[in-house]
Amino acid sequence: MKNRNKLAIAIGIILCVFTSCEKQKEVFVVNGGLFESRQPLVPVLILKEKNKVVQMKLNVPEKAKDIEVVVIEFNLKGTSELKDIASLDVYYAYKKADLNTASKFSETIKAPKESFKITGNQILQTGDNYFWLSVKLKENANMAHKIDAYCVSIQLSNGEVLSPKLEKTKRAQRIGVAVRQHKQDNVVTYRIPGLATTNKGTLIGVYDNRYKQGADLQGDIDVGMSRSTDGGATWESMKPIMDMGTYGGKGQDENGIGDPSVLVDRTNNTIWVAGVWAHGHPGKRNWWASKQGIEPEKTSQFVLVKSEDDGLTWSNPINITSQIKNKDWFLLLQGPGKGITLKDGTLVFPAQYKDENEMPHATIIYSKDHGVTWEIGSGAKSNTTEAQVVELQDGSLMLNMRDNRGGARSVYTTKNLGKTWEVHETSRKALIEPVCMASLISFDHPEKGQILFFSNPNTTKGRTNITIKTSFDQVKTWPVKNQLELYEDACAGYSCMTKIDENHIGILYEGYSELYFEKININELF
Repeated sequence: MKNRNKLAIAIGIILCVFTSCEKQKEVFVVNGGLFESRQPLVPVLILKEKNKVVQMKLNVPEKAKDIEVVVIEFNLKGTSELKDIASLDVYYAYKKADLNTASKFSETIKAPKESFKITGNQILQTGDNYFWLSVKLKENANMAHKIDAYCVSIQLSNGEVLSPKLEKTKRAQRIGVAVRQHKQDNVVTYRIPGLATTNKGTLIGVYDNRYKQGADLQGDIDVGMSRSTDGGATWESMKPIMDMGTYGGKGQDENGIGDPSVLVDRTNNTIWVAGVWAHGHPGKRNWWASKQGIEPEKTSQFVLVKSEDDGLTWSNPINITSQIKNKDWFLLLQGPGKGITLKDGTLVFPAQYKDENEMPHATIIYSKDHGVTWEIGSGAKSNTTEAQVVELQDGSLMLNMRDNRGGARSVYTTKNLGKTWEVHETSRKALIEPVCMASLISFDHPEKGQILFFSNPNTTKGRTNITIKTSFDQVKTWPVKNQLELYEDACAGYSCMTKIDENHIGILYEGYSELYFEKININELF
């Protein structure tokens, strides 16, 4: 009885409020004291050493002394295939819920069974104590499978066993791929994903290689490319495809190029990638340092590269700044993510510029001769920047824009390649955002017609809850029942989607300093 009373004083919980009833929440009850365990809504990633699958939080008051966790029992019932798992570990951290800096609680378990126990010795300290069950996947794990797990019990050194009371609603974790990781290939930060599928079915992922730091241009930044020929299951080695070297006798940190956008010409399978090149002004943010003019010494440059062999080799940089930039503008660059090919063969990239008053506007650039020459539209709306574009059923173009006013996306349409624009009925109403880049793609379905998929952080403040939404009525509505949340944690928030085949879409999105890929069966969204 004395030990039970001591335990009742010692163990407490801070209950979390979950935004979705589909998430797993486990409530443990011991003599009126509570502690928490849950399965996070994040993917389990191939190539990632640590993946949080069960997170436990125990709060210990100041009066507690010498309470030690010695055994934790788990169950993997609901996991699609145990053979996907290479190994299991349990980690511990005090006060800060950060798996990356946590220490190991136990020895690694390999070839796990559905039910298993992990032993260790961890003294609980006053305040918040965190434990994680971490899963490392095999490199050939099936992305169509899922990982499901829960904590069965925790045993303390005094013999007390804490058993959970499980809620009926929970959600297994999807399997994805860590395409780019922090410090991989000597790159500190990977950001700004673009993703497209070639006519041959190859996935082309592009992104910033931010070699020394995570900040935007100016800096030592190149555009990197990853290529997958099996629908995203495996990815070839990263290849830098846009690197301005030491142009003008200045170092790499004064010749950064980034914010890529990728486009596949459906007529001839040429792949185009656009990037913004900043020359000079070291230590300054390019958004403010770029000035009026045309030459690299004055203003940022709009640069393209292309591949005519399905992404195996790439051209030298092609500078089209003089074709499309007004010399009075302070800045011109692409909308990062992707461009499209229209039904008539016209190539279209989303773009953005800062006018003579330094006011940003989202727009498009386009080519009617397969990239030989380029033209630019007018600004769709003031104080908008990063945008994505789709062609609707009636042939008009829809520009879905990041709006610096915050709260919701701006949506405009054009029937004349951006010479004039009309506000769409859903603008600033239908799609919430925390001021962030987003993705919008069109999917022609044999039965449902044109479907639009949209992804972004599904919040108005803070970049969390990366979610895919679906519209069956030309974006008039985005039903909640046709949404799929992928990543609940705080992140950099950018994402880009592509159609992989008749049944799947792919999404490449940002964690912090890293890029993750998931393959989605569209039936999950219907």
